[in-house]
Amino acid sequence: MTRQMMLDQLKADQTFDLLVIGGGATGCGIALDAASRGLKVALVEKNDFSEGTSSRSTKLVHGGVRYLEKAVKQLDKAQYDLVREGLHERGILLKNAPHLAGRIAFVTPIYSWFEIPYVYAGLKFYDILSGKMSLGGSQLLTRKTALKKFPMLKADGLKAAVMYYDGQFNDARMAVSLALTARSEGAVIANHVEVTGLVKSDTRVRGAEVRDRISGESFIVNAKSVVNATGPFCDRLRQLDDPQAKPMVKASSGIHLVLDKRFVPDQYGLMIPKTEDGRVLFMLPWEGHTLVGTTDDPASVNEHPEVTEAEIEYVLRHVRLYSGLDVQRSDVKATWSGLRPLIDAEGKNDTQSLVRDHVTMTSPSGFVTICGGKWTNYRHMAEVLVDRVVADFHLSPQRPCATRNLPVLGGDKKDPGRADRLAKSFDLTDDVAQHLARAYGSASESVARLCRDGLSGRLHPDHPYLEGEVVYVAKQEMAERAMDVLTRRLPLALLDQQAAREALPRVLDLLQQEFGWDETRLSEEMQLAEQRLVHAL
Repeated sequence: MTRQMMLDQLKADQTFDLLVIGGGATGCGIALDAASRGLKVALVEKNDFSEGTSSRSTKLVHGGVRYLEKAVKQLDKAQYDLVREGLHERGILLKNAPHLAGRIAFVTPIYSWFEIPYVYAGLKFYDILSGKMSLGGSQLLTRKTALKKFPMLKADGLKAAVMYYDGQFNDARMAVSLALTARSEGAVIANHVEVTGLVKSDTRVRGAEVRDRISGESFIVNAKSVVNATGPFCDRLRQLDDPQAKPMVKASSGIHLVLDKRFVPDQYGLMIPKTEDGRVLFMLPWEGHTLVGTTDDPASVNEHPEVTEAEIEYVLRHVRLYSGLDVQRSDVKATWSGLRPLIDAEGKNDTQSLVRDHVTMTSPSGFVTICGGKWTNYRHMAEVLVDRVVADFHLSPQRPCATRNLPVLGGDKKDPGRADRLAKSFDLTDDVAQHLARAYGSASESVARLCRDGLSGRLHPDHPYLEGEVVYVAKQEMAERAMDVLTRRLPLALLDQQAAREALPRVLDLLQQEFGWDETRLSEEMQLAEQRLVHAL
């Protein structure tokens, strides 16, 4: 179903059981959970699905090694519970999205003999907490073995290392896939639709006034319950309900850099356990490149936060400290910054000390807000939220929660041989076949078939993304704008911003053909995309 068909349903004279505001991990997870129970669900997102925080993570599905350390050091049960829940949910996500998520091994270098038992014991405890969902046991590595597995490590002073396992995924495509899976379960979803006001009857919230940011048309969506799942922006929505509402979010920014693949091995990531100010940094292979992040600094709430040169230098400085390679500013191919919606708490003076758990609250008017949490725990957060809404608003689901065993679109089965078959059947190079298999899963053959029909050219010679994918995601995945394609359906802008700029004209040409844009609309889309690619993704 197209976006226009979704809009027609939103504008129809009907009342939904649940209206979700926000199309990130949390909002899409809620829409999927509720729709799969048989509830009548609508979801609107001001920008594109996962355009904010949910596409700007470190691409890890994890319980949180650094949270476990804080739990032990500070005897913090909240941190401990969050880690245990995350490790359980990690296993569920990897099972339900096998094409988008998988296991990755991390090497943690140790440069002090006294730290060896501490680090090893901590990561063994991490293994124990994962229980039946374990991805593999941690191992103590000798100096020689560590350098063999991760030859880019700084050898000077290295005593040993610990290798452990966690999950890795494509966060943007995961969020889009959740939205599309919710659509397949009957939810009515629409991106680029902004909530401009709340509809109330007898002081109770009964829907929202919305505006299509592409056509400019405004209309009302009626619903028995309305959930605010807008992450860092949740206070803005809360103040639409109650202008006197006290802010609950203390945002934190985390930046990431992308380097050439030569800075990490293909199969191993690096966890830098302690930076100069006590943080954790990761270097990991991602989409044929090296991803480095993240920082943790207080930030103002901004839709497209910019990355400063000081932040870039901070990350590069630590890469140099732990790598035998001399990384320079010119090696950085892309940067982006994401906001963490941390729940403000008295007595916590910095964002690093805030727990990454979530909070759910209902205002006197019945406006429900969920905020906080982290990507890995999205499914459990959604389940608990929908349980609460069903009870509080007397909704009548047809089925219980099913998301523990509900694959996302394309993830209906794990198929290690899919890429090889694609390469042979459609005469694809290995990198293109691997990309299609990972990005689309069981739908990859349909994508490859479309690409074969005169759209088999690459969008950029250095990357495996094909022209036909632009048409596919416009037709099937509600990509409406060039940056929807270049950042969230395909990760080109997140990997190589110069390559994305070079691919932009062809992407716009294909979208113009697909949607029938006039020259004015084409010019607007060009300006918007260029602005994002130059300033902040």
